[in-house]
Amino acid sequence: MHPDKSVSERFFQALLFEVLAIAICAPLGAWLLGYPLAHIGWLTLMISLIAMSWNMIFNFLFDRTQRRMGFDRTVAARAVHAVLFEIGLLLAIVPLAAWWLGIGLWQAFVLDIGIALFFLPYTFFFNWTYDVLRARLIARKIRRARA
Repeated sequence: MHPDKSVSERFFQALLFEVLAIAICAPLGAWLLGYPLAHIGWLTLMISLIAMSWNMIFNFLFDRTQRRMGFDRTVAARAVHAVLFEIGLLLAIVPLAAWWLGIGLWQAFVLDIGIALFFLPYTFFFNWTYDVLRARLIARKIRRARA
């Protein structure tokens, strides 16, 4: 998998990730937490904007680290990627969730742990799938260019 991606591709990847996440999390969060869909929807959107920005920055840094250290995107590397991403996001959104929902930081932290438990496999599989599909698309373009 080639780590060089343009800014527009990074934006597309992050936007796709967040749109799918909102479509899953807003209704599920409203149902599980007992808040109106609009209230949870706005929180989900705010978290999504933070996460999208963090996604672009973090993936840029991860790709740069990969180039410098020369490691492959193995299952272990992808697991480390997902865990580090979620830790950074956790530090950013716990205060926001506490304020928006009118709950304490500890409650927001526990809530965010539950969210992170969803997003760990989601992040892992989304990025893996994206990379595999990207590699296939690039290979197809190369084959067509050679033909």
